[in-house]
Amino acid sequence: MQRVENFKSIIDKYKVIFFDAFGVLKNYNGILPGIEKTFEYLEAHGKEYYIVTNDASRSPAQLAESYHRAGLNIISADKIVSSGMLTKEYLDLQVKDGIVAYLGTTQSAHYIESSGLHTLPVSEINASNIDKVNALIFLDDEGFDWAKDLNKTVNLIRKRTIPVIVANTDRAYPLTITDVSIAIGGIAAMVESVVGKQFIRFGKPDSQMFMFAYDLVRAKSTINKTEIIMVGDTLNTDILGGNKFGLDTVLVLSGNTLARDAESRIIATGIAPTYICDSAVIEDGDFGF
Repeated sequence: MQRVENFKSIIDKYKVIFFDAFGVLKNYNGILPGIEKTFEYLEAHGKEYYIVTNDASRSPAQLAESYHRAGLNIISADKIVSSGMLTKEYLDLQVKDGIVAYLGTTQSAHYIESSGLHTLPVSEINASNIDKVNALIFLDDEGFDWAKDLNKTVNLIRKRTIPVIVANTDRAYPLTITDVSIAIGGIAAMVESVVGKQFIRFGKPDSQMFMFAYDLVRAKSTINKTEIIMVGDTLNTDILGGNKFGLDTVLVLSGNTLARDAESRIIATGIAPTYICDSAVIEDGDFGF
């Protein structure tokens, strides 16, 4: 396996850091202990950073508030790039009227409601309104009946020729140190295989996520890709996406990829990070003030 390196020594080489969220900044227990010190270090050294996340369940403001409640007050909404933002942009540009049906919680649908479209959960689609459905979005793995509403989703897609958007491409997420839970990306992949249609995907490893964040960075200063690094815990989303976009990447072993599995997964997938480290936490002794 590649040598496990010190996180501070890695990010000192870059001007901009893109962070994944779950497995990097937080896990099933909450905020990763000590991660606030990393952001204090970045602020103190004038480094730019963004949270680039596949979480489409809440708006950037809501996501930032969730960090604040957990004690990580430094992260503001303008530092968050989510797949939900790309979904909203697509709806604004491509879906002019009608109903946007969704699978997810009402909270996850709140952000896309700002597009001025009529949003309805799949459970409320019926014979009286199905002809008005002009888009379907997979938003979150909660908030619907997995049997009844997934069957309804399959038949809605069969009956309507509409864009189907997967706002979060993650297929699973860690539930505990040993167990995972099926994420909405996994549900969407199953439905896609049943209906035989191609869905639109927003989120890592898709390059649009990185382009959106890259444009935000370049709007502030002249930065090229060699000055940016992507930090993630998952090879086939964070690391593959960063690699495809031409960024250096660092795999942290604090989330989806455990130390004991890292080498075999890298070999099996062929997805190789530039660096590997235990976590994105910078210890007090590393500050070097």
